[in-house]
Formats: sequence, C-alpha cells, structure tokens
Amino acid sequence: MPTYSIADLLSAVGGQAINVPSPTTSFDRIVTDSRTVRTGDVFWAIAGDIHDGHTYITEAERRGAVACVVEPERVTQPTMPVINVGCTRRALTDFATWHRNNLDTLVIGVTGSVGKTTTRHLLHSVLSRRFAGIESPRNFNNEIGVPLSVLEITPDHEFAALEFGASHEGEIRRHCETARPEIGLLTRIAPTHLDGYGDIDTISRTKGELIEALPSTGFAVLNGDDNRVRQLASRADCPTILVGERPHNDFIASRVTTTNTHVAFRVDGCDFSLPATGRHHLTSALMTIAVAREIGLSTNEIITGFEKFEPVDGRCRTLSVGEWTVIDDTYNASPASMEAACDLLRDWQGRGHRVLVMGDMLALGDESRTYHEQLGERIFASGIDRLIAWGTEARHVADRAHAAGMDAGCIGTCADPTTLSMLLEMWLEPEDVVLVKGSRGMQMERVIEQLKRLAQEQPVGHALPQRAVA
Repeated sequence: MPTYSIADLLSAVGGQAINVPSPTTSFDRIVTDSRTVRTGDVFWAIAGDIHDGHTYITEAERRGAVACVVEPERVTQPTMPVINVGCTRRALTDFATWHRNNLDTLVIGVTGSVGKTTTRHLLHSVLSRRFAGIESPRNFNNEIGVPLSVLEITPDHEFAALEFGASHEGEIRRHCETARPEIGLLTRIAPTHLDGYGDIDTISRTKGELIEALPSTGFAVLNGDDNRVRQLASRADCPTILVGERPHNDFIASRVTTTNTHVAFRVDGCDFSLPATGRHHLTSALMTIAVAREIGLSTNEIITGFEKFEPVDGRCRTLSVGEWTVIDDTYNASPASMEAACDLLRDWQGRGHRVLVMGDMLALGDESRTYHEQLGERIFASGIDRLIAWGTEARHVADRAHAAGMDAGCIGTCADPTTLSMLLEMWLEPEDVVLVKGSRGMQMERVIEQLKRLAQEQPVGHALPQRAVA
C-alpha cells in the first residue's frame, strides 16, 4: 500500500477523528491483528466471532499504531488517536475500494468450490516471469481478507491474483465491487458450505457473480469440463475461454500423464510439466496457460513459471517423514476434493501401503451423512489399502467402505487424536504413503505433527491389527 494520510482515510470512509494530532499524519499499512502492529501502522479493530479487536487498541498503541479505526459504542473515552466509524468491517471495504480506484493494476479474480488457492498461486508463479505482481496472502478470500489483499497492491504492481471465497449468495459480488477484477477464473462448482448456500444451484449463482462482474474489455477462463461452470459463460459480458480435456474447449490438454511428483500434458503441440502431486492440478495449469497466453507470455516463460511452482502448505504438499511419504492436504475438505485425494492415492506409484487419514467434511448441512457414505464407496473403489477415519461422521465412511468390499481389518475409526495416533503407530510400515485430509475445523495439521513425532520416537513396521474401532 502506498503512503496515505489520516485525511485520505477520512475522505474514503467518513467517520470522526478523535485525539488525532494532525490530519497529515501518514501511514502505509493497515493491520487487523494487534500482535503484528509496527510503528506507524493504523490498527483496524474488527469484532470477530471469537475476538473483538477493540479490546486490543491499548496494545496497538503500545506497539506504535498512529491511530485505531473503531466503532464508538465499543470504545468509551479513548485516550489514543481513533477514527470512529459506524462499522469497521464496512469501513475496511470502503477504504480498500477507494484504494483500488487509485490503481491501474490488472486484477485477476479466482473463485470456485475447489482449487482456488492453487490456481492463484500458480498464476502468480507464471505471470511473475515477466510482470511485477502480487497474490492474496494465505487464504485471504473473505469479507476481511479480500479488502486486506487489495490494500497490499501498490502502483508498482502490474497484476494481482486475488482469491474470492464465499459461503452465501452475494458475497462474491461484493468482493468484485471492491477489487474490480478484469479477468475472472472459475475452477469448479461442487458441494461446499451447504449449511450456508442451501443447494448447489445457489453455489452456481454465487460463483457466477464473478463472471457477471467482469467488464466487456476483460475475459473469463472457465473449466469447460464442468457442465455447471460452462453454462455460466452465457452470463458473461466479455469473451470466455474454456479449458479442459474435452473437444469443445479452447485450450485442450492431451497426452495427460501423472507421476508421484508431476502432471505432464500437451496443449497446442507444446509439452508442459507441472511439479504437483495429483491429476486434479491439471485444471489450474490449463487456466494459467490460458491467462498467460492471452496477456502475451511465451511458452518458455510459462514452462519456467511451472518449474518454479511450489505447492502451498496444506494443499497436496509432499513431505518425507521418517520412512514414510506424507501428503499434507490438511487445509480443507469437501466431497469434490476428497474424490481428488482418493484418485491421487489410486494413482500413487510405490511399494508401500496407500493410507488415507481423513477427518470429517464439515458444513454439508442435511446431506452430510450421504456425502460421507459416498466417500466410503469411493475409498474402496480407489483401491486404498488402509483407512483411518476421524470425527463424528467416521462411522458412516467406514461402514460404507466395508459394505462396498474393503477389508474390515484395514479400516479404523476414532473420535479423538490420541486414538488416531495409536492407530498410526500400529499400522504404518516403511515406504507407506499417507494422505492426510479433512475440513479446516478438524485441524488435521495436528496429524502431520503426530506423524513427525512418531517418526522420531517410534519404530515402524508393526503388524496390522484386526479392525480397530474406538
């Protein structure tokens, strides 16, 4: 973010300045976490579900904040410089929108039920071969994260790859009002956040808000192999580009092959290889090629960008842990991404067992049991050797996997991390591959830490027990 003054901030969001020594006081960073405040920052107090930022304004002052943006009913008789606004969330969006209007940066918006983070990260890796750019920090894709991502853009950035998430209708439309994307990418439409959306038709309408928001001078890149995504092309006021493996697409992947470490394919007679684990990365790669070609990058620049790509933590990142290969896919889970995980293990090439450690898929509403039962069937069909299911839905997954034909002695269920750790210690053998995945609320990264501890503390290679149930 460039340097702004308190007067600029007031112009953008309105509000009332109290105890501010001078409207010319400058700042170049907005912070919503008081622990990260540095001298000269503006601390933006956000009232969240767990923490209220207003309780930390004293800490922000102690760390050197020049002012705090607050809601007056939450702060009585402030002694430090504050700017009172009606709603700090709304004011943050207003300031980010005002900031975006001062920029000529090409903004690329990425949305979809799965694959958003990998796609925008790969975009950044490739486009950075020629242009100065930025991408959303971590998972900044919601009503707070998108404005903060926009505020990270400076006039020196030629492009910004931003991730747009949503859990209810209208949310992506608001992201677009703030970020004003000129290029939009839609990866896939699948069941997620059904407790907020209600049904997949609402998901489709919501994801389509990005396509509707694009200007006629921009363009959309759509997953043409996803029927629901392809149908959204009719809602665009700009050119659309379809990518996939089917013949109706504009960018068609052929000769697709996978190894444990790469996805290789051909487009328009050119060979590409992406260092990523899992065939599902093909969509992200094709979308990136489409954008890069449209804005003038050469094939060699795209190939180099692919070579520089490194998976984001928690998204199919392959680790060597002791004598095991661990695939850290812990960030989140949905029926579509769990299917991709099963396919990844199905295609894994190695001498050890293929082990899936899974936590519940959350936020699926009334359909939760059905989706978990379907997952159990998919696990058996994928030829996965051993299953450890953790959570309240674990029994439904395990029972359906067993009913489909999976050996009961290769299925374990548990309701707590301690039992899960015990199963890992009992079952894992040298050269096994272990894929760990579950919804964010299951905090599956704890399993990765358990595996690391086991690798340091315990020998591997115990005999496989009969079905373990806790």
